Formats: sequence, C-alpha cells, structure tokens
Amino acid sequence: MNPSGPGPDDRALLLHMEEVASAIGLDIRYERLEGETSGFSGGLCRIRSKQVLILSSEATPREKMMALARALRRFDLSRVYLRPAVRELLESDGTNEAWP
Repeated sequence: MNPSGPGPDDRALLLHMEEVASAIGLDIRYERLEGETSGFSGGLCRIRSKQVLILSSEATPREKMMALARALRRFDLSRVYLRPAVRELLESDGTNEAWP
C-alpha cells in the first residue's frame, strides 16, 4: 500500500473485495457512524436473517479492506476467485504493514 494515501491498487482491491462479498451474498452498507462508534471502521451483523457488513463511509480504504477481510474470513470462499493480494490479506492477521 502506498503510505502517502490510497492509490489505484487500493481502490481496485477494495472493489474486488466488495465483488467477493456480493458473490457470497454478503450485503455491504456504507454508513456515517457517529457517537460511540466513532473510530470504528465497521462490522458484521444480521438484519432480518441476512448477513450485512456495515462499514464507515469515513474509513480509509485500508480500514475498509481490513473490516471486509475480518468479515470474509467467516465465510466459505472456496468457490470464489480471490486475487492473490486479497488471499494474502485473508490469510494474514492484518498486522503486516507491508501488505500488499
């Protein structure tokens, strides 16, 4: 990742992760989170028996990718194509600053 800010690769990886989520039936909602949730990048919840990932619309692309990775790890992704960088992120604990 580019330390000076999100680059085209960041946006492409985030888009790919959103496509993976869609392919497995996971809805993503970008919301402006306020109050107690300030600083919270997002999380998985169930709304009317459907899994939904709520992400902060103000989170950085990296924060969004990390929240998406935490959610995607809970699903069977064996039948979905994952770009190598996304697979690496899903297999890591997310603390590797050099990623990708």
